[in-house]
Amino acid sequence: MTGKLIYSLAEKLFPICRSLTGNGVRESLKILKEYCQELNITEVPSGTQVFDWTIPKEWNINNAYIEDLQGNRIISFADNNLHVLGYSAPIDKIVTRDELLSMVYTQPDKPDVIPYVTSYYKERSGFCMTENQKQTLNKEQYHIVIDSALKDGSLTYGEIIIPGYIQDEILISTYICHPSLANNEISGPCLTIFLAEWIKHIPNRRYTYRIIFIPETIGSIAYLSKNLDVLKKNVKAGFNLSCVGDDRTYSYLESKYANSLSDKVIQNILKFYYSEYKRYPFLKSGSDERRYNSPAVELEVVGFSRSLYGEYPEYHTSADNLSLISPAGFQGSFEVMTQCILALENNFKYKVTTICEPQLGKRGLYPSVSITGQYDEVMKMHNFLSYADGNNDLIDISNIIDVPICDLLNLVNLLIENDLIKLCTD
Repeated sequence: MTGKLIYSLAEKLFPICRSLTGNGVRESLKILKEYCQELNITEVPSGTQVFDWTIPKEWNINNAYIEDLQGNRIISFADNNLHVLGYSAPIDKIVTRDELLSMVYTQPDKPDVIPYVTSYYKERSGFCMTENQKQTLNKEQYHIVIDSALKDGSLTYGEIIIPGYIQDEILISTYICHPSLANNEISGPCLTIFLAEWIKHIPNRRYTYRIIFIPETIGSIAYLSKNLDVLKKNVKAGFNLSCVGDDRTYSYLESKYANSLSDKVIQNILKFYYSEYKRYPFLKSGSDERRYNSPAVELEVVGFSRSLYGEYPEYHTSADNLSLISPAGFQGSFEVMTQCILALENNFKYKVTTICEPQLGKRGLYPSVSITGQYDEVMKMHNFLSYADGNNDLIDISNIIDVPICDLLNLVNLLIENDLIKLCTD
């Protein structure tokens, strides 16, 4: 089962400390490349202007800890990389308890978890711990160490281009910039690399697929700044994938006006796959789908998740660990996305070749003996033909006659083989 393989990859990536930049991102992309050799890695130097933003200094970290003056460790980066405020500047000094508390971040409403906190664009040093750990800080002084480096370097991203027989593109984007967070971070890249490998083997692939692994926000902005013209020209649908590994519901986050091909296909697939899915308006967007839908970009990308970011209790805490994701969760997300892709690949308009209703019997398509249940298939065929008038694409017909696209693909081939429908090319 593909879900088991995706979960095994998640286990490899989970311990790595990733951030906007740095060796953790490079190490993660190197592992992903082992699963799809077409993955190309690009470096964007610090200081590069990307629209209204600037690529920051590169951050790397070796170690960090808090200890009392007797050398007893309170917390350590080696135990959990969430213990350090993301992008913390280096520090090694003795501080008072009050000084330490001013640098400590907790989540008081969930006293047993470590929060994930960052300070990307303002230089500071800090630590994260559970509220329960914070309550044990009763010494007058502590020794704090963050062995990190903030230097000119680069931002790193990965890209896969899988050509089709037309230049029109499907964009699939995921982010690769969080440390040890299972659903909110590594689930997206893990699912996406397996989708890329699956897409490579689609027979007679129609669309070109542009698949990118980027640091959230600054990464999408950097990528857009380098590729905007070709993206605006070629992208016909797009998906931002995050939080796709848990076992809860499925979630779809609309494009800005919720009327794009991306919206249309994912609504159709989820309606049949899991009708109780959650639909969120674009105003809830907080990830890269917001950048893709921004003014002057307008790529009409939708978000796809299991539990949407910010909407599940473990979000951005140490509770978002490997126990939150599962092979079954990945399997479901993989199936939804592959169905979306197959729907797009086959989303043509069709037109009947006869005037009035065709005679199915002489083509062996109408049962000569009445048996219970046989006419369900006949009615599906009749209903499809009724709406194959050149005005409706396959997704439209699926919605109108209430039959999943996967159940229509064989029917389409059967009707084409019997010269009852033809592909509309205009």
